[in-house]
Amino acid sequence: MPSLNYISRISMTSVFDILVVAFLVYEFLKLIKGTRAIPMLVAVVILGFAFWIAHLEALKTVDWLITTLLPYAIFALIVVFGAEIRHALARLGQRLSSARGGAFNGTDSYEDIVLAANHFSQTLTGALIVIEREIGLRTFVESGVPLDANLSFDLLVTIFRPSAPLHDGAVIVQKGRIAAAACFLPLSMNPVLSTQFGTRHRAAIGITEETDAISVVVSEETGSISIAVGGQIEHDITVEYLRERLSEVLRRYVPAATLPTIITDHELSSGEHGVERERLSHNHDLADGAER
Repeated sequence: MPSLNYISRISMTSVFDILVVAFLVYEFLKLIKGTRAIPMLVAVVILGFAFWIAHLEALKTVDWLITTLLPYAIFALIVVFGAEIRHALARLGQRLSSARGGAFNGTDSYEDIVLAANHFSQTLTGALIVIEREIGLRTFVESGVPLDANLSFDLLVTIFRPSAPLHDGAVIVQKGRIAAAACFLPLSMNPVLSTQFGTRHRAAIGITEETDAISVVVSEETGSISIAVGGQIEHDITVEYLRERLSEVLRRYVPAATLPTIITDHELSSGEHGVERERLSHNHDLADGAER
């Protein structure tokens, strides 16, 4: 029985080899799922199959062409799938750091980001805040205006004020400090997201696809708050959930604080009129008392 003899010769090393290859293929397919690499990968597979058929049919010219161009095709694939390769290496480094016990160990509170997100949501102010973790964001910091300032609610509100010169872009936070504002970020190339979100949300997702950063984004149209981690976005979340999510991904406690209530110009005007009426009534009572 040759088949039984062949099965008996299969060692544990061969089984492990097959499992490793299967795992790598699975991780690669999961990595490029929903990205622009899928149609390009399909095209590469079709071309490879066509060249294989040409080799079997002894098409010498096509076979020579494949043999000549194959070394250059490898470099071409590296260029085409450059973004996916960077993403894969970043995820691998992130996993290795997590395995070593590496985690965000900052001592500053990010409650100011939660408070600022609540303020932007109530005032319909667009904002994009990126929090650096293990992978450095120096390239993106250099694309904006360097600040190197303490992270605070007041500074975030000032930066993203619609009339401020730095409001159009992202704020990058490094180790509890605002490193830069008005930074340019890479847009997500996911074709599905391009039809669902605008540029600000696609930038928030794009930076998390290439790095392990965390993005907090507020829509200026609806005031909805979103958080992006690992290329995935959680849209239209509450302020309380944002606080819990930051505590989870940063592996540290973000203390709760009383959320401020935004007073509109109409409410402020109504309050001023009420105070004016009370003051006039008080003066009238004093005048009546003086006459009596």
